[in-house]
Amino acid sequence: MFLAAAFRSAVSQDGMCARQVRSLHQSAARAGAGGVFVHRDTPDNNADTPFEFTEENLKRIDAIISNYPIGYKQAATLPVLDVAQRQHGWLPVAAMNKVAQVLEIAPMRVYETASWRPSKPNWVSRSERLLQTRCSRYWRWKCLGACVNAPMVQINDDYYEDLTPKDMDEIIDELKAGRVPLAGPRNGRFSCEPAGGLTSLTEPPTGPGFGVRADL
Repeated sequence: MFLAAAFRSAVSQDGMCARQVRSLHQSAARAGAGGVFVHRDTPDNNADTPFEFTEENLKRIDAIISNYPIGYKQAATLPVLDVAQRQHGWLPVAAMNKVAQVLEIAPMRVYETASWRPSKPNWVSRSERLLQTRCSRYWRWKCLGACVNAPMVQINDDYYEDLTPKDMDEIIDELKAGRVPLAGPRNGRFSCEPAGGLTSLTEPPTGPGFGVRADL
């Protein structure tokens, strides 16, 4: 999951607002629901833009890679992209190319990870309302892995879930005031349990031996 400038926030949904705003970088728009993202070079985002990991982050990357078996560096793509974005503030092509170089994989593998699939559950959960009504205040990203709590956003390392446009306004106002809003679901859920209440495991456990043949 990747974070942006401003509040470094990302909205997980499957719509496309008419105008996306980032404080540091503007991506090319996607044409139509079946279109693809197309990179267009800009002065601050092209393959020749200087980008090098700091010595501290190179050590951090070595520690990340050490978590994976030898020969499986590609598995570290997502956390190493996160390091790159935390260092630079957003992910230019040059940073993604550097990630590919460090992990010894094809740049396309990194691009694929950085442009992961849209998340249908968020669309069904009407996350487009957040995007349409608050588009000028944050930017859109793709899957953040919290489908059951859609619509949701990630701000820094915190997830804010089960959102309405009013919730989003309150969160942004809290951030502007220098406060950190309480993370998690905003509709009364504790975590990711069914929004309408439990649908299974609603009775006391039956205990050992239930359903077992008497002659066993």
